[in-house]
Amino acid sequence: MSLAARVATLQARIQRACEAAGRDSASLELLPVSKRQPLALIRAAAELGFRRFGENYVQEGADKANAAPDLAFLLLGPLQRNKAKAALQHFTELQSLDRPDLVERLRRLAVELDVVRPVWIQVDLWDEATKLGGCSETDLPALLHALGGDPRLPLQGLMAIPPPDQVGAFAQLAGLRDRLQQELGQPLRLSMGMSGDLEAAIAAGSDQIRIGTAFFGERIY
Repeated sequence: MSLAARVATLQARIQRACEAAGRDSASLELLPVSKRQPLALIRAAAELGFRRFGENYVQEGADKANAAPDLAFLLLGPLQRNKAKAALQHFTELQSLDRPDLVERLRRLAVELDVVRPVWIQVDLWDEATKLGGCSETDLPALLHALGGDPRLPLQGLMAIPPPDQVGAFAQLAGLRDRLQQELGQPLRLSMGMSGDLEAAIAAGSDQIRIGTAFFGERIY
């Protein structure tokens, strides 16, 4: 199947899910995850109208950002402190903030580099952090305190990768988002849902779904 055909199939699936949830599909962002995909395929996606792409690895994403400066790359994967500077230099958004020490380093570097980078907090409500990263609900206040409303790292929302067998995971995330919006007095977006569970995520109120295989096809390793 061609890229255009896969994207059309995916968009029809998203439209059906939005209609079933009583939502306008324009309120939902489809973020293609281009990890392990060649630049030529990313360029083909750009020709279909996509300008933002998610990457999981700092070096791979940095290489693509350098090769395609007209496109935007967002960091989705875990971020180590020693790669924080490269992440701020090459990615337009960081989606995987999950601990105060990382946030504090990013704040210092953002001043040093004189950059503004929107950020998302990766949350883990299911004790999956050892596998996938993420901040527990208990540790969330400390992370928010470290972020401190810094205008160089404006908080966009919450990102999560729930375990596939966790019934009600998306509703849990939506509830957490609603509570935080009230506490912080600002709107927050939700990035949740992937190829296999996008319908459930859309029904629960996701604002962004991150799609890899269903968009690009099988990854190249």
